[in-house]
Amino acid sequence: MSIFARDLEVVDYRNFPAYALALGPGLTVLVGHNAAGKTNLVEALQLLTSGRSFRKPSPAELVREGAESCRLNLKLEGDGRVIDLGCSVEGGKRSFSRNGKRCRAAGVRGVVPSVLFCPDDLDMVKRGARVRREALDSFGIQLNENYAQLLSSYERTLEQRNALLKERYCTPTLLETWNESLAVTGAALTVHRIALLARIREHLVETYEGITTKETISVSYLPSWSQGCVPIAAIGSAPADDERRAAIDTISSRLMDAYSSREDEEIRRGMTLTGPHRDEVVFEVNGRSARSFASQGQQRSIVLAWKMAEVEVTRDILGRPPLLLLDDVMSELDAMRRDAFLSCVGHDVQTVITTTNLGYFNEHALHAAKVVSMGES
Repeated sequence: MSIFARDLEVVDYRNFPAYALALGPGLTVLVGHNAAGKTNLVEALQLLTSGRSFRKPSPAELVREGAESCRLNLKLEGDGRVIDLGCSVEGGKRSFSRNGKRCRAAGVRGVVPSVLFCPDDLDMVKRGARVRREALDSFGIQLNENYAQLLSSYERTLEQRNALLKERYCTPTLLETWNESLAVTGAALTVHRIALLARIREHLVETYEGITTKETISVSYLPSWSQGCVPIAAIGSAPADDERRAAIDTISSRLMDAYSSREDEEIRRGMTLTGPHRDEVVFEVNGRSARSFASQGQQRSIVLAWKMAEVEVTRDILGRPPLLLLDDVMSELDAMRRDAFLSCVGHDVQTVITTTNLGYFNEHALHAAKVVSMGES
């Protein structure tokens, strides 16, 4: 039995003085005009399940204009448990809680992981490498706390090393203190990324080829320290401990070599030029770069398949599906892609979709859905 999101309540949040939303166990459709607050509710659900928002707001931006604080609460039920997750902003600071006890974002993350699909995601393939790295990392930290800790540790160490590189007195000798720490942490993060990408790939390939029927897709990891992609099979989706350690040792050594060969350039430019923060995720359709050659339809099929793969990987790892959040994407997809997405929701995948037009949904989907009409704010 899975844990489901049951009731969302917000007070003085965004455009809502107060609002309560009871979610259906399958598909919940939020329908209303633009500016009704549909996306705000999706953001609230993401905040309370992943500990972060796709909008990356400051705490003050979450508070309704004219109010001094805001509060969000989500009740989860299942497996014989009731869990209350909360987020509040007061005094310009955001805090989380679990069953009334204050906690870090990690305390709410992963209880019911969420997969978000919004219009900005449709540009994931053609935008810069940072977007694809963030897509992978945002998913990974919900599934594995070690992943979250590694990413945080790497970012802190990178920030400190970059600060040193900007100092006038920076020398290669001083950098040695940070190089090993950054290399080991970066190598461990890289192994986590490649292992997760291998899991995503298994479902991505099958889903994409099912949508397009006549096209093949591949996805690879391109490290900044390598002249080519690292074969995903070289590490695999679930490497044994000795294989993981060997991979970390190898990548750490390559990173140390890269720091040494580029240290003069790094000192001159005041930034670290090699590492996971510069790595790339590469998609190819029929053997050609998707970023350079894929049509808009092909790019959207890739993103659609990626999101559907996230749902299945969550199920594989945690033994239960995530909360699927679809914000205003139905209007961005053609009928074929809409039907492909709807085919994977409304069964055991709890889903919340926002839309301005119920005409995007087939009769079967609407019959099984809970439809919530929202007026303009």
